[in-house]
Amino acid sequence: MGKSRSLPESVSKADLKFEKKRQFYTKVKDTVAVLSAQKAIGKKKKLRSRQKKLKAYDLSSLSEFLPEVKTPQQPTSEADFNLNCKSRQKLILKEGKQLSTVLNHPAFQLDPLASIYQHLQSTQPVIDEKPKKKKNKNGGRKKKSKKSKASDGPQSMVL
Repeated sequence: MGKSRSLPESVSKADLKFEKKRQFYTKVKDTVAVLSAQKAIGKKKKLRSRQKKLKAYDLSSLSEFLPEVKTPQQPTSEADFNLNCKSRQKLILKEGKQLSTVLNHPAFQLDPLASIYQHLQSTQPVIDEKPKKKKNKNGGRKKKSKKSKASDGPQSMVL
């Protein structure tokens, strides 16, 4: 059937199996090395294409042509943003005192809503609102009125 091979007497069957396994593992090791190299090359290409896309969306060059916007300066302390246990306790005490003084104020006791409204009017900035134009249901487009031919009256045909 198959080829009959004469084995040298110094090589045993166990040694042949071991040699065969060793050859198999070296082939697997080489294949894994090739595949990992191909994978690394593929990843580099993906990074390059991503970098090209990011360059397309880079708008930093436009910043020199845009006018500078002045941001309103609001006094902010970092203690408000970084609340630890001690600063939180101080804040609670401070706000508690403020609440008690507001509740004990005679104007607040007479008419609480009016005093809150007055406080907001004096502290909030005035916003000029322009009257908004009314939009139609179809997104602001005017509907064309179709003229029916029958309503135009009798028309004579000229030959």
